[in-house]
Amino acid sequence: MTDVKYVELHGERVAYRDSGSGEVILLIHGMAGSSDTWNAVLPRLSENYRVIAPDLLGHGRSAKPRTDYSLGAFAAGLRDLLDELGVSRATVVGQSLGGGVAMQFLYQHPEYCRRLILISSGGLGPDVGWVLRLLAAPGAEFLLPVIAPKAVVALGNRMRPWLSAVGLGSPQAEQTWQSYSSLSDPPTRAAFLRTLRSVVDYRGQAVSALSRLGVHLDVPSLVIWGDRDPIIPVAHAYSVQAARPGSVLKVLPGLGHYPHVEAADEVADTMHEFFLATRQSALPNR
Repeated sequence: MTDVKYVELHGERVAYRDSGSGEVILLIHGMAGSSDTWNAVLPRLSENYRVIAPDLLGHGRSAKPRTDYSLGAFAAGLRDLLDELGVSRATVVGQSLGGGVAMQFLYQHPEYCRRLILISSGGLGPDVGWVLRLLAAPGAEFLLPVIAPKAVVALGNRMRPWLSAVGLGSPQAEQTWQSYSSLSDPPTRAAFLRTLRSVVDYRGQAVSALSRLGVHLDVPSLVIWGDRDPIIPVAHAYSVQAARPGSVLKVLPGLGHYPHVEAADEVADTMHEFFLATRQSALPNR
């Protein structure tokens, strides 16, 4: 596993992983997640590329201030991180919430964006799982300490090795547990609610990038989705293809919301093939 590094941006500590060399890939995780979600694909990708995987502000090991957790703020923070690391262009990859951030990054900072890759992306229509709608509702801040108490999380963490040993710990369940268990920490919980409510309400996702996906069509794009995603339906993948002509679509049968975990080798191979196929079109402007 790649060691976690830290940098201070605008007075706040940001955690990130930085592995490999060559063309840069920026990996953006999802809601209540962290760079840990990329553990299965990061070693494969870093064989051929430099891979930077931050913990977004308010997530993982990064600081959790009382601040702006909108898509635009995340996109600006990632631009500042790339500047700090001396990176002028990157292939931007986003999963779930990270997909919404990636599309916002392309819209705000296209000069930094070599390619766009969306994995089970948010920000493409109102449909979203009912759990996130409930948690976005008023009063959820009083419910979360009850449904994610530290004692229950501690017990679950002790049981995880046993569940894995007897074959009951699927990759998707592991990702769900990591998100759930992070909510036992009050600062993380507060940042999660601010992030969630910036993009979701009781009616579903409140932010959509579809009307802006037709810009910067010179940036090659790839969409990866599991056809059994219970959180964001695969229909959203096809909407990208309609809004962004020329984009490449890879629908993986039998997979859920975390294809990069559930089928890490296939996702890494798909990304590598996309890189090779678009190498010429993704060259810097001359």
